[in-house]
Amino acid sequence: MNLKQLEAFVCVAEAKSFSAAARKLYLTQPTVSAHISALEKELGARLFARTTKEVELSHEGELLYGNAKKMLQLEKNILRDFTQKDVSGVQKIVVGASTVPGQYILPQILSLFARTYPGNQLELKEADSMEVVRLVQEGEVEIGFTGTAGTDPTCVFEPFYADRLVVVTPNIERYKKYEQTGFPLEQFYKERWIVREEGSGTRKETERCLREMGLDLSRLETVATISNQEAIKKSVGADMGISILSGAAAEDFVRQGLLLRFSLGSEETYRNLYMVWSKNHKPGKAARLFIRFVRELYTGP
Repeated sequence: MNLKQLEAFVCVAEAKSFSAAARKLYLTQPTVSAHISALEKELGARLFARTTKEVELSHEGELLYGNAKKMLQLEKNILRDFTQKDVSGVQKIVVGASTVPGQYILPQILSLFARTYPGNQLELKEADSMEVVRLVQEGEVEIGFTGTAGTDPTCVFEPFYADRLVVVTPNIERYKKYEQTGFPLEQFYKERWIVREEGSGTRKETERCLREMGLDLSRLETVATISNQEAIKKSVGADMGISILSGAAAEDFVRQGLLLRFSLGSEETYRNLYMVWSKNHKPGKAARLFIRFVRELYTGP
């Protein structure tokens, strides 16, 4: 077998279509079919179960899929390490980020890094925190930035930024009375809440903090689950409900007078944002430079 055959196999498995895989690989469909046939002949197994609408992995195909993905990623790692030399020219860094770091923290970091090291090209992929970790695990991004730490021992989670969690409400009279006293925890049970989606680092850390404060999450009335932070801020501003957001994300609406902001609890509450990379898919030289740059930018050398 060879890597081209494995690449065709993985692409068909993920696209569930020989024609779609051919388009993605810029090959003809007969060529893709020939790669699969040669692989099946060598292994002595049928790798796909063909139906009228699409193709599905057979049991033997499922056994091959994970190892094939690893072999293709190893090829990418080898090529990356031997083509990203410390010489002039563009070096690509693939970064994954969840909403808060991706929209409110990373833009400034990326701009400063690009000015400091102009010979690098950055590609940013946005997803929720759990999906970013998966992208790191699969080697699809070299570095991830998330709002919560995972438990996968194959990944390194390094805190780099302390993000304040805040309660945000509409800027209307009934909430202004709390500007002097603070937002009382007992009031939480009387409010309607807008929350982030499952998989969001902000949601996971918020729920952890509320439990530690002794709140019963089952008693909170959730009126909406929204993945987009801008949509949440607009919904809160329209008096649909209140929410708990990243302080960095809420800053612009608070500054414009569209929202009121309160501490979560009697004291300021912070959660860490994390840089994530895989022990199995070592970041390339340019990516390692970026990790060091972020580390020094926020914590010093």
